[in-house]
Amino acid sequence: MRLPPILRNGLLALALLLAPALPALARGSIERVEIVGLEGDEAIEQNVRLALGLDDTLGQVHGESRLEYLLLRAEKEARQALEPFGYYSPQIRVDAPRDEGDRIVVTIHIDKGEPVKVRDAHVAIVGPGGEDQYLRRDLEAFHPVPGEVFDHGVYEGHKDGITRRLAERGYFDADFMQRQVRVTRADASADIDLVWDSGFRYDMGPTTFHQDYFRPGLLDKLVTWEEGSYFHQGKLDRLRESLVRLDYFSAIDIQVKPEEADEDLRVPVEVNLVLAKRNIYTAGLSYGTESGTGVRFGVERRYVNDRGHKLNWDMDWAQKRKTFLTQYRIPAFAWLDGWYAFSLGAYDEQTDYIDLRNVKLSASRSGEINQHWTAVASLNALRERWSYDMDLATGQRLYTYSTLLYPELTATYVDVDDRLFPRRGISATAVLRGGVENVGSDTSFIQGQLTATWFKGLGQSDRLIVRGEAGSTWTSELVAMPPSLRFFAGGDRSIRGYAWREVGPRTADDFALGAKNVLTGSVEYERYFGGGPWGGAVFVDAGDAFDDEFDPHVGVGIGARWRSPVGPVRIDIAHGLDHPDSGFQIYLSLGANL
Repeated sequence: MRLPPILRNGLLALALLLAPALPALARGSIERVEIVGLEGDEAIEQNVRLALGLDDTLGQVHGESRLEYLLLRAEKEARQALEPFGYYSPQIRVDAPRDEGDRIVVTIHIDKGEPVKVRDAHVAIVGPGGEDQYLRRDLEAFHPVPGEVFDHGVYEGHKDGITRRLAERGYFDADFMQRQVRVTRADASADIDLVWDSGFRYDMGPTTFHQDYFRPGLLDKLVTWEEGSYFHQGKLDRLRESLVRLDYFSAIDIQVKPEEADEDLRVPVEVNLVLAKRNIYTAGLSYGTESGTGVRFGVERRYVNDRGHKLNWDMDWAQKRKTFLTQYRIPAFAWLDGWYAFSLGAYDEQTDYIDLRNVKLSASRSGEINQHWTAVASLNALRERWSYDMDLATGQRLYTYSTLLYPELTATYVDVDDRLFPRRGISATAVLRGGVENVGSDTSFIQGQLTATWFKGLGQSDRLIVRGEAGSTWTSELVAMPPSLRFFAGGDRSIRGYAWREVGPRTADDFALGAKNVLTGSVEYERYFGGGPWGGAVFVDAGDAFDDEFDPHVGVGIGARWRSPVGPVRIDIAHGLDHPDSGFQIYLSLGANL
């Protein structure tokens, strides 16, 4: 059938008019998404953005039906993203105007409305766990409580915390009797009904070590609990820490087997261990402004025999300074986890200002008192020879000799939030040593030294570091005290802006003698850019090494910081204010400096 010419021409004209418009109506792309109404609520806004599927489609061209679906879904996604923060009745409007290029800017207007608050909260533990004082404290600290906004994150965090605590304290059969939150949107209220049945508490059963090298019974000494005592995860954590410190194993897997508990509810513990590589070799180059260029070698034998003994050799051979140390260690598990150690060290320094050699023998017992305190008690025999100048008549060195036999006690306290990059806490080390004349020593002396560092986090990642050192020697013959036991000041761990041993009593030729006393302090502020790993620092150091009169020297400087995976790397440039014409000192150091 043929259409009349007038009708056929009319339809063709209409098609030509509509053709250019159809793509504009049917297709479009979302340019960006803006959220209005959540200013100042960064956490809520972030959660809304994460929930929006629109962000995954930015820049993509979609048909009209797909666009309508995305915009309708955006309102639902935003509404659901507000609920975890207690907002169940928000007002949400989605605007999506097009520009001439069919690009769409989506604006989501959000009025959170009134938050849902807790009206009633029934949180309890029935069974023996209900009488556990630590679990009762967790119940008392549970949030949100009546009157508070029902925040899902807070609720889940406290609920999961109690569940974990039940397992940590040996209530392996614990389960929920009630676990319900009823939200009434009309009243903007939430009722919490949360009840655990703790079941019986399990006890510590037999501990079995699975390894095929060390003699039976050696590792059993690390088990600090009695079989049949109550179960607590902290006991296993301490065992793991002790095994890690031994450094015998490359993998440590501690498994609790409540399903294999006996009729007395004693839980067996299995410790699966993988032996680490026996020998560790180290080598490197060294350089110091006074010591010159050198090489370093080291060998650590993690285990010498099936008794767990260890052996170390370390040598630093530089142009003007040489050190050698060998140490043999035997594990000590009685009383405190630690080591019996026997060491031999030799030191030789031939610099412009001193000719010094010494040999030192030590026998020590180290131990960990608790998670913060460690201690080392040692007996030391030191033979030292040194010379500052020459005999002008003979051209020979004028040597002084000293022999000392003395006990030493070192105590270290560390309580920080992060040992690699502490932002809160304090660390301190105290040393006390002394000898008696004619009882192995050429002179009687008592010497004490205390160093401490305080860390205070500021803002997101900045920190304030305050450090101090104090030491004193009581002796009737300072001349008999060898340089290795005298106090010096200056350098990166003392007073920056001055060279190592620059501050303190001097010889007639302006060489450092060492002093009876030392007192130094430092205040440093570190600023990290954008919370990232790179930052800078400003600092002021002051102090003195002195015999009688305290004459503080002050140094100021700036530094660059990099928070590396193995600890902070610091480059400092400092200048001593007591010698305006002196040059700048540059220091490079690595580690947390606890």
